[in-house]
Amino acid sequence: MIPQDLSREQLPQDEGFMKEAIRQAQKAARKGEVPIGCVIVQDGKIIARGYNRRNTDHTALGHAEITAIRRASKAVGDWRLEDCTLYVTLEPCPMCAGAIVQARIPDVVIGAMNPKAGCAGSVINLLQMSGLNHRCRITRGVLADHCSELLRSFFAAMRQSRSERRANSSSESASPLT
Repeated sequence: MIPQDLSREQLPQDEGFMKEAIRQAQKAARKGEVPIGCVIVQDGKIIARGYNRRNTDHTALGHAEITAIRRASKAVGDWRLEDCTLYVTLEPCPMCAGAIVQARIPDVVIGAMNPKAGCAGSVINLLQMSGLNHRCRITRGVLADHCSELLRSFFAAMRQSRSERRANSSSESASPLT
């Protein structure tokens, strides 16, 4: 699907950077984290990467976008990322959308939408809220199927693992002691 606000010239470049965000998401999955990845691009080059690390770092702040924004700010020496584009595999949550607005990131490219917690149009659109001092241009649906499949596969494997653990613990408690 090509959203109306995505020109054909942008699509190959956006897909290339989204593929790198997907690689970041795959790193998260290998650590048992929800597979969400993010990259921030300036002048056609990736200046920061991040992936979900909430469980690894034991913090609610361990989101891919927060990590990438922190690293990008350090790379450019400023909290303002006014000439950057953020690529993320899943629509930002309220915290991350707020951080994007605060960092003054002008362009956000999203893979999959998040109908339960997304704040770039699904539940609310913090990235384009008229009452805030900064608004972002949003491109939605870049490699959406691939980004969605990463999440579906991860949660299916997690449910299967839980089910197997429950089955094993039930069979162990049901077996007679010898």
